[in-house]
Amino acid sequence: MRLATIATEAGPRPAAVVGERVLDIAADWHADSPPPRSVLDVIAGGQPALALLQQQIERADAGAWQPLDNVRLLAPIPRPAKNVVCVGRNYKLHVEEGARARGVPVDYPKVPEFFTKPPTAVIGTGADIELPGITAKLDYEVELAFVVGRTARNIRAEDALDHIFGVTVLNDVTARDLQRSHGQWFKGKGLDTSCPIGPWIVTTDEFDLRAGHRLWLTVNGELRQDSVTSDMIFDCARILESLSAGMTIEAGDIITTGTPSGVGLGLDPQIWLKDGDVIEAGIDGIGHITNRVRAV
Repeated sequence: MRLATIATEAGPRPAAVVGERVLDIAADWHADSPPPRSVLDVIAGGQPALALLQQQIERADAGAWQPLDNVRLLAPIPRPAKNVVCVGRNYKLHVEEGARARGVPVDYPKVPEFFTKPPTAVIGTGADIELPGITAKLDYEVELAFVVGRTARNIRAEDALDHIFGVTVLNDVTARDLQRSHGQWFKGKGLDTSCPIGPWIVTTDEFDLRAGHRLWLTVNGELRQDSVTSDMIFDCARILESLSAGMTIEAGDIITTGTPSGVGLGLDPQIWLKDGDVIEAGIDGIGHITNRVRAV
């Protein structure tokens, strides 16, 4: 199932996407129980909510469906309840290009390296990425992100996939100069609009997290990043095991898994994003998001 959030006159609404059609779930609800008000409601409802939603999709009137091109997609979870949790340096070639760019020895992480991006950074496909005057080195990072489906802590790696609701595409936009000058990653990673997510969430029954999936990113049509998720140093199960050790992970939490090589920092010469650049980031089996850089 593909779950999205669409903009409507009544505000953001959860929607199901099938092929090139979109169903506003609340607008065509036939069950006795109230419809979900958000994608977070669906996630909180677990498998019973998904089963009921599948019934509603199958029963939906033909006239209730809209062409995908006719709706405006927001981030699947437009306002996460908590910061988006990110993993840095999780692809070997990206670790190597980062070390080369900084002139330091290559040092692969022994455990996942976590940082976060605030909810105010989240935007959807089609929204602008702001290029503020405080940075001259804005960069891109395509990533696979997963959404937690069950609240728990101390999750074992062998059980981790049972706790994942679905997956989506995320662009970890980064101000490299701020990242370096502040001596930590939060400021350079946390600027407004620096976390495009979408175009929807694909539930894990339709996306095998144990398989390798191509992920890629283009800038103005030029391919910059092209890799497979199986090249991650720490896979989703190990990331969730490490993060949840002694820490409660909640349904609806978004966790992203690092980026492959090809970022602007690692190019020779380095290339930074500029006003008007169009970034397209995608993962086979999920979809792609498109955002334009706008100087502010």
